[in-house]
Amino acid sequence: MKKYVIGVDFGTLSARALLVDAESGEEIGSSVFEYPHGVMDVCLPSGRKLPALYALQHPGDYVEALQNTIPKLLSCYGVSKSEVKALGIDFTACTLMPVDENGVPLCLKAEFANEPHAFVKLWKHHSAQKEAERVNEVAKELGEKWAKRYSGKVSCEWAAPKILEIVKEAPEIYTATHRFTEAGDWICRVITGRESHSAAFAGYKALWSQSEGYPSREFFKTLHKDLENIVGTKLSCDISPVSDIAGHIDQNGADITSLEVGTPVALAMIDAHAAMSALGIHQNNVLMMVLGTSTCHIVNSDTEKEIDGVCGVVKDGVFEGCYTYEAGQACCGDHFDWFIKNALPAEYLEDAKSRGVSPHLILREKAQKLRAGESGLLALDWFNGNRSTLMDADLSGMILGMTLATRPEEIYRALIEATAYGTKMIIDAFVEGGICVDRIVAGGGIAKKDELLMQIYADVTGREITVGGSSQAGAYGSALYAIVAAGIAPSINEAAKRFGKLSDKVYRPIPENVEVYKKLYAEYKTLYNYFGKENGVMKRLMELSKD
Repeated sequence: MKKYVIGVDFGTLSARALLVDAESGEEIGSSVFEYPHGVMDVCLPSGRKLPALYALQHPGDYVEALQNTIPKLLSCYGVSKSEVKALGIDFTACTLMPVDENGVPLCLKAEFANEPHAFVKLWKHHSAQKEAERVNEVAKELGEKWAKRYSGKVSCEWAAPKILEIVKEAPEIYTATHRFTEAGDWICRVITGRESHSAAFAGYKALWSQSEGYPSREFFKTLHKDLENIVGTKLSCDISPVSDIAGHIDQNGADITSLEVGTPVALAMIDAHAAMSALGIHQNNVLMMVLGTSTCHIVNSDTEKEIDGVCGVVKDGVFEGCYTYEAGQACCGDHFDWFIKNALPAEYLEDAKSRGVSPHLILREKAQKLRAGESGLLALDWFNGNRSTLMDADLSGMILGMTLATRPEEIYRALIEATAYGTKMIIDAFVEGGICVDRIVAGGGIAKKDELLMQIYADVTGREITVGGSSQAGAYGSALYAIVAAGIAPSINEAAKRFGKLSDKVYRPIPENVEVYKKLYAEYKTLYNYFGKENGVMKRLMELSKD
């Protein structure tokens, strides 16, 4: 009998299930499900309008994703449910939801169906920036030691600011909440009947550590009087390491997934972090970039250090026995999509349509012909705020140097270059903090298909970049965790060594481009520091836009 595992990657707009041969690592096939509700940033299903910077989701979409993708995989590839030995899941984070004592999301209850704070707050829900600033102020005021792991800068994307926003703006939702849970942990509970909480989610997004647990009661009480006793009640202290499993599929899970009762389910992982094993990055000092709607930068080390501007570090958060550091950019693919949808002339769209190709391809072809620095443009990649190293969602994008002669492809290239500069800022922070970055491995769909972007990243960072071997790194990484859950590999470290994939595509810095980009990067840093630290004009503009 063949042995298979399935990895399910829950992304921002869709979920992808991947069928993998558990003994060879071969990717057999995949199935994708687009969320019916997508990202709710304008209104709720009831029609209630949402405030600016909201990004909510509907938990029913996640269940439907499992109901659609897994049975389709089994049917399409002639695999029996008895041949599937385990299921792995990864999820965006922090994607937080309030649930009752039975694990039912509050937004599914009739009395809360019209309350925004009862819904899932997606990772890019950015309306809690003031709450994030309050978290940082209190941590500094009390001298909280845990804050050093996060550079003293908690992001508005994380659990504490989102919970503080709820208790301030919708106290009835806070009171009704039995548990705040990550969506990845929740979907595991739905199909196993067992509540579990992953160390990855808790450590990177909820201020928990293996040695210290959560922040002190005094910290939460100072943050808000109603949060004093949140630890151990609305925030579970039962945190599991990556080597654990979430549980086994129960009858409800079998009805949803069409898999056998008793099938092991690996502990849920953060989507980008799951990709590390897929790309075989189990060693130290190798930076992984996962390029998607946003970008995540992750590197392993055998020591714990305080790195300025880094999102966090968790021991055993991805691999057993090492510290894994996380940083990231809140806008990458979203950046380019914004330009296509809002600023591209009709002639470019018509050209793409007549050729039957994406407008992105048209722009890449034209931008490829430009020399480094030829456009005279410089951009700040903060169109969705800044995650690292400033951690400020109220910052906004900028394009400098435009004239009446500026062409769309020049702007498009400048946006790509801006994301590359943002990545270099992160690499510099790691290196200055004592974490070497010997080489870079890139995963995600953009890394596979956008040669222009990858070459620019190599030129800007001055480092070779190897492209991962799987175009579905999140789902494939989840499948590797499933292989461990099935007992086929003894640890995720061994699974990564055995099954991790790199392609033979390597981008090497072009010396003449490197020299030009050194000059442009210096100018970028000037803008970065001025608008990110010295002049609050972007925040003032955002306040005016809300009035």
